Order: sequence, then C-alpha cells, then structure tokens
Amino acid sequence: MTQRSCLSIILAAGEGTRMKSARPKVLHEVAGLSMVAHVAKAAKAAGGGDVALVVGHGAEDVRKAAGRLDPAPEIFVQEERLGTAHAVLAARAAIARSYDDILVMFGDTPLIEAEPLLAARQKLAGGAAVVVVGFRPTNPAGYGRLIEKSGKLVAIREDKDASESEKKIGFCNGGLMAISGSHALALLDAVGNRNAKGEFYLTDIVEIADARGLDVVATEASAESVLGINNRAELAEAEAIWQRHRRREAMLSGVTLIAPETVHFSHDTEIGPDSLVEPNVWFGPGVKIASGVTIHAFSHIEGASVATGAEVGPFARLRPGAELQEKAKVGNFCEVKKAVVEKGAKVNHLTYIGDARVGAGANIGAGTITCNYDGFGKHFTDIGAGAFIGSNSSLVAPVTLGDGAYIASGSVITDDVDGDALAFGRARQKTIPGKGKELRERFAAAAAAKKKAG
Repeated sequence: MTQRSCLSIILAAGEGTRMKSARPKVLHEVAGLSMVAHVAKAAKAAGGGDVALVVGHGAEDVRKAAGRLDPAPEIFVQEERLGTAHAVLAARAAIARSYDDILVMFGDTPLIEAEPLLAARQKLAGGAAVVVVGFRPTNPAGYGRLIEKSGKLVAIREDKDASESEKKIGFCNGGLMAISGSHALALLDAVGNRNAKGEFYLTDIVEIADARGLDVVATEASAESVLGINNRAELAEAEAIWQRHRRREAMLSGVTLIAPETVHFSHDTEIGPDSLVEPNVWFGPGVKIASGVTIHAFSHIEGASVATGAEVGPFARLRPGAELQEKAKVGNFCEVKKAVVEKGAKVNHLTYIGDARVGAGANIGAGTITCNYDGFGKHFTDIGAGAFIGSNSSLVAPVTLGDGAYIASGSVITDDVDGDALAFGRARQKTIPGKGKELRERFAAAAAAKKKAG
C-alpha cells in the first residue's frame, strides 16, 4: 500500500454506568492499560497517524488520559448522544482535512489488532468507499448481519429487523469501519433521517454509499478482536483472552512458563528467551526481563529491569526503579525499590533495599534494611563492591559503606564506613547468671494472681 494519510476516530463517549463505576468505561484497564489506549495503539500500528478522540460532555478523566497517549489525540466533544454517526461528525473539523483514509473505532474494544485495520485500509486503497470489519460469532443472534451481493456489501441489517433468511447469515457487524476520506463527509451528512430511537446510525452509510454506486465491501476479523466491553464480567473475559495470547507469544519466543495460566503479564512486559517463570508471578507495567533469567514462584515485579542470569524470588517484590544486573540475586521475602543491585550481588532473604546501590559481589544478610525515609524525605544508601552486611543490620541513610566493608550482624549503622573496615553498631552484651529463672517465677506468680482475681 502506497503511503496514504489516515485519521483514526475513536468513539469514547460511553459512561461507566453499566460498569458500576464512577470512571468512564474506556478508562478501565486490560493488562494495565486503559481500553482506549489499546485501541489507539492498534490504530498507530495500522498507520493511523492522527487520532481524533470523541468524548462525552464533561469527560475530564478521558481528556487527561488522552494526553498520555502516543500520539496525543485531538479531542472532540459529543454534546448530545444521538448515535454513532452523530458521534463521528463531532470530529467534522478533523475529517474535513482531506485524509485519504478514515478509521472509525470504539474505545471499548481493547483486543482490536492492527491486521484487520490494515486489511480495511488496503481495500480503500483498492477503490472501496466504505469497508466494514465483520466477524463470525458462534451465535449471531443479537448482532447486525452483513448483507452481501456479488462480493459487495449492500446493507447492515439489525437483528430485530432481519428476515428469517437474513438471520441465518453468520457474518456480523464488528462495529469498526474504514471510510474513504474523499467521501466521508458527504456520506455522514446523508444520514439525515432519524430512526425510531431518534438517533443517527453510522451503519446507514453502507446503503447510502451503495445507492450512490460506490463500492462497499467487508473484511473479516476474529470474534475476539472486536469484543466490546460493557460490564466487569466482559472486562475480565477480555483480560483472560489478552493474557492467554501473550503467554503463548512468550512461550513461542523461547520463554518457559511452568504454569502459564498463573502468570500475569502487563501490556508492555518484555521478557527474553531462555528465561524461566515459575507459577504465580505478576508482571506489572514497565518490566524488562533479559534472557536467561529465573523468576521463582509468587514474585511481584513492577517498573523494574532484570539482566541476564539474574534470579528473583520466590516471594520477592521488585518495585519501580529496581535494577538487577547480571547474575544478581534477590531471594525470598525481599523487597527492592529504586535501587541497583550490581553484578553478582546477593540479597538473599527477608530484606528491604530502597534508594540504594548494592555493589558488585556484595552480600546482604537476612533481615537487613536500608532506613531510607525520615518521615519527610528519602535518602540514599551506597554499599560498595564486595561488602558484607551481617544479618539483622539497619543501615540508616544517608550512609556510604566502602568496597569490602564488613558490617557485624545486628548493627545499626549511622556513619560512613571505610572500605575493608569492620563496623559494629550495637550495644555490648551483658549476661546476669540466674536472672532468667527469677524473671520467669515473678511473671508466673503475677499471671496466677491475675487469674485468681478474675
């Protein structure tokens, strides 16, 4: 297909009423990304360079979310909800800029992919004036049927208006449409007669275009890709479909998922070949996993990067800003936040590392924490290469431990420690013979007296 200009119009005026939510429907998420953002990504992948987003009056949350899309869309407001053709015409100013292709999509179809959109654009390039994206559901009842004659689409018949023979048609309207930019406004403006509901239907342009001798055709997409979301149950269904596809994609690319149905990916998760993911692992947004990484069971990773040969978990949490370099290890019941764990360093168990650097080859003992927050601000802990931090140590930031520093177990470290130095930060132990027995007898007598009095 030669280079053609394209405008993608995303209709996002629906409210969250049926979702039982204060949020607009299109801002509900699949794989950590809003539905409308999924649609915008598909449009971009299909070459839809400019995006027009049609929102309902006062949908400020949608406006704000739109500013984070790439590319940022032009916003148009549908003041009254008078049907899909009326919604598209809210973007009249954009349509009038003489694009070659106009793609019309709905913001609540998060599983749409670029392929059917590209196929529709190919048909526009071949001379079609209107292209409708259809699908073949298992049960077509309730869907508009695509009426074709001699390879051309002549009408979209709503289920309630279809004849018995038309109801046997299994090819249904998927709701997505591509329109030639040179005909778009004329066709949309011709949808002038209101239907029984007092609305203007976009689907009417099929018969209008056909009556004018213009080519109208259909292209086919999978039923899953045009799934529209109207409630939380359907949202969960879309999530399950998206996850199933992404897991398969990961495994086919060389990633081992021991129990794939228990692994949750986000929309932007990157994971390299020869990595192993054990059951019940959650990847939040912003995760990059290199090749040859092992993620043990019940780990939660978000906004983090993990380099080749590193090991995470089980029961580990990597929070935003965590960076594990080659062959680093963060073990069970550890949490890392906004910290670099350098090559070969080990944070094995029961440890919190936040706002810190753990130098190459350093060893962090069990129960160690970086005390990074003073109630007002965060402070940095710098742990040198090859340092040894004994178990149950508290490192009170800001503090720097030099290369090869050795921190005795149970220490509270408040001052910098030079490289290769040994630091103790604990009170001297005192042992009093027989005092333990005396205390037990005293406590037992007090407990017995309290029980008797009660």
